[in-house]
Amino acid sequence: MAGKEPVKIAAKNSKAYHDYFIEEKFEAGIALAGTEVKSIRLGNVNLKDSFCIIKDGQLSVLGMHISPYEKGNIFNKDPRRPRRLLMHKREILRLFAKIKQDGYALIPLAVYFKNARVKLELGLAKGKKLYDKRQSAAQRDAKREIDRAMKDRAR
Repeated sequence: MAGKEPVKIAAKNSKAYHDYFIEEKFEAGIALAGTEVKSIRLGNVNLKDSFCIIKDGQLSVLGMHISPYEKGNIFNKDPRRPRRLLMHKREILRLFAKIKQDGYALIPLAVYFKNARVKLELGLAKGKKLYDKRQSAAQRDAKREIDRAMKDRAR
């Protein structure tokens, strides 16, 4: 187990899986202030309604809410400020080419700690229509019924 680094998930964006088809996942570092890291450790982060943009060759996350750290006083930053994401330039350019295609977006899926670093999992996503959401819900319900029947049958 020498190659495995511990991962502690701080927050997940489960609404993203409901609203989008996630086609590819990427990992990015995130530039934060010290009090923001402490607040994330306490689980005070919200990814709902957040999204990523690429502007001037820089990747940023908008709409991510990190609550101010209680003991942070003057060092606390604005909870909704845009935060820079850290990826290699060629990866950013590849993502930029993909999101220029029709209907694609970069959506934050999770914030987690990998060793001592805060990482953000991004998803290359395509929006779902209403009928897609209904179909996903029907498939999930059918799977749940099958699992329940199998469990009862095993008894």
